[in-house]
Amino acid sequence: MVTMPLRISSAPADTLMDLPSDQNLLAWTYDPNQAGHVTAQSNAGVAGRVTLTRILLRKPIVWSNVWIGLSGVDAAAVLANNYLGVYDTTGTLKGTTADISTSLMSGAVAKPLALTAPFTAQPGAYYIAGAGSSTNAGLSAPNLRYSSVLTGQTALPATVDLSTQATTIITTGWASQWYGVS
Repeated sequence: MVTMPLRISSAPADTLMDLPSDQNLLAWTYDPNQAGHVTAQSNAGVAGRVTLTRILLRKPIVWSNVWIGLSGVDAAAVLANNYLGVYDTTGTLKGTTADISTSLMSGAVAKPLALTAPFTAQPGAYYIAGAGSSTNAGLSAPNLRYSSVLTGQTALPATVDLSTQATTIITTGWASQWYGVS
């Protein structure tokens, strides 16, 4: 009798989870099925604050849009000077949207918000400037996944100092921990 070794075949781990390409996206901070989505609301505590969410790219892409999940709108909100942007790990602004205040007040859905000019992004970490809350378990500046860096802004600055990342006052205002890239 010949005994054959037992071989258990298993699919690669990435076939068992959703990937950005499954939803025609180039990257995301994580599967949107696990995301808590944004409700647009005005809040004096976050006015002018720049907050950051880290996203990792595994391959070069041409980055054209930042996607957010908008779950609701506070009809009484008065929004102005709301932007999304993308910073690299040196803190340099690579791309930005026009003012998205109107987009935040309409359509409670996941939506793409166009960068004013697409850019080529190489693999690595990037930071999407937006607003919201997150858990940074085990992390500290300049490597927080979700943080704020500035106050009093009316537009996104050309550079930010990632060593000044903080986690204070990032839990109110229009917010998203989930971002997608297309």
